[in-house]
Amino acid sequence: MKKSYLSLFMGLVMALVVTGCGGGQQAAPQTNTGASEGNAPAAEQQNETLKIGVMSGSEEEIWKVAKEVAAKDGLTLDLVPFNDYILPNKALEKGDLDANAFQHVPYLEEFNANHGTHIVKLANTLNFPIGIYSEKIKDISELKEGDIVGLPNDPTNGARALILFESAGLIKLKEGKGVKATVLDIAENPKNLQFKELDAAFIPKTLSNLAAAVINTNFAIEAGLVPTKDAIYMEPKDSPWVNIIAVREADKDKPVFQKLVKAYQSDEVKKFVEEKYGDSMVAAW
Repeated sequence: MKKSYLSLFMGLVMALVVTGCGGGQQAAPQTNTGASEGNAPAAEQQNETLKIGVMSGSEEEIWKVAKEVAAKDGLTLDLVPFNDYILPNKALEKGDLDANAFQHVPYLEEFNANHGTHIVKLANTLNFPIGIYSEKIKDISELKEGDIVGLPNDPTNGARALILFESAGLIKLKEGKGVKATVLDIAENPKNLQFKELDAAFIPKTLSNLAAAVINTNFAIEAGLVPTKDAIYMEPKDSPWVNIIAVREADKDKPVFQKLVKAYQSDEVKKFVEEKYGDSMVAAW
């Protein structure tokens, strides 16, 4: 009986040892799986994607260079082209975009105030000096009494155009109006020019019907105009109307945006702009 009990006891011990060894062998794959899952977020971070709203044409072309630079840093840029100045901010606020790049700060501030959006500046991109164009005259001094001139109908670009007309000596604005000036703020208009407010993207198409018009540089280039050659009057290259990358206020501190800024404000982008567009666009970083 003692031998039987001893045999039974030894059998139980051996069974526990074998089971313990078996459990150890099964635990190893579980540990490896856990390590693999732990590494997954790091891999995802190396291949992040951002959806960026940009103006079609020249700006989209420039962003394609930034896209190539970003890819080297593990960041994929999905470029979404637009042809107006309203939808990119609406799409960003709604969450359909991660960032956009088409506007300057005065326009953004006006848009936020009018639409209740929460969009902020992330970084500077380019300065696009705007110009006055004409198919009828070669010099700004050739404008005649009562001529019809065009300008963008959105508040900040409209004010910018009026400031440009003022710097050209054509009008004088009421004191202190600045970036909030409208056609109602014209204090002096010696030639009695008629100001026609139009959608910025539409102005190049109707230029032949106007004596002259202010056209935003991106739309001018898209229409086949060369700002430094075709404009009869232009803003100086150090104009304060610098374009920016904008994001939702709640997202501005996300680390991924540092990669975005680094890609855009790169030597590759700056070189491309200088070689392709000369003085028509100026890097603002």
